[in-house]
Amino acid sequence: METIQLTYPLPAERDYPAAAIAIGYFDGVHLGHRRVIQKAIDTAKANGWKSAVMTFHPHPREVLGRAGYTRYLTPLADKLEQLQKMGVDLVYVMNFDIAFSSVYPEEFIEECLLPLHARHVVVGFDFTFGYKGTGTADTLRQLSAGRYSLDVVAPVNRLGERISSTLIREYLHQGDIEQANQFLGRPYKLKGEVVHGDKRGRTIGFPTANVALHSPYLVGKNGVYGVRMTVGGKQYDGVMNVGIKPTFELEKKEKSLEVHLFDFSGEIYGQPVEVELFFFLRDEQKFAGVQALIEQINKDVQMAKDKFATGLY
Repeated sequence: METIQLTYPLPAERDYPAAAIAIGYFDGVHLGHRRVIQKAIDTAKANGWKSAVMTFHPHPREVLGRAGYTRYLTPLADKLEQLQKMGVDLVYVMNFDIAFSSVYPEEFIEECLLPLHARHVVVGFDFTFGYKGTGTADTLRQLSAGRYSLDVVAPVNRLGERISSTLIREYLHQGDIEQANQFLGRPYKLKGEVVHGDKRGRTIGFPTANVALHSPYLVGKNGVYGVRMTVGGKQYDGVMNVGIKPTFELEKKEKSLEVHLFDFSGEIYGQPVEVELFFFLRDEQKFAGVQALIEQINKDVQMAKDKFATGLY
């Protein structure tokens, strides 16, 4: 897969291959997004074109100062990883800045889409583009003038709800990781590196890996999760605490991610890790003392082991 960074206006000297292009931000690359992207892949194969995705970075809402979009389901590197797994040939990453936000729909089509040699365009049913989002799928159709064909993909529903990045975000804020995973079509994943923490876990019998995230992920609700961590090419089940450790009344109230792995020993400081979230066990809470905390962690570990033993995760 080739990734091409674009800035408006596009350079005139570069030539691009004929392509079927799926357009969207695609944060999460969830099941609804995959339907759009797969349509572009299938159309490209049927016509001998390249399959392409045009996405934007950073998120338009972040650039325009709207709340709620400083954290991502799939930061750019993760998004590209998912697109590569799907078999996309080309990804156009359009730099979204204030200047680009002022481009009118007609300009986007004439100065961005057509120079990329779009032969076929695929968008979701709720796609908008151009200045203040005034362009829609109907706009794409009306302004095509026979120069490209268009598919508008209907919403994808699961469990009676329409799949969307917004709804997945809400599930993560609620701690409903299993529902979020259903909509994503895979476990929600965080990537980072093991760093030195306060080492308090090992003093109470539960050594933990303190994970510093590589990218601005949306982490979700504070609490204890059942997770699977990949380190050194191997996977281990475990529990992860997300929060501020209120039992210890720390002066700094910074959110931390601490993973206790089952049946694991060894030093992994400085190593890259991937943490997949499978289920939410309980809210973070303040305990009367360390012994009460130890007793609860024992319960958390056993509950997580029992759930993993079902083979459903």
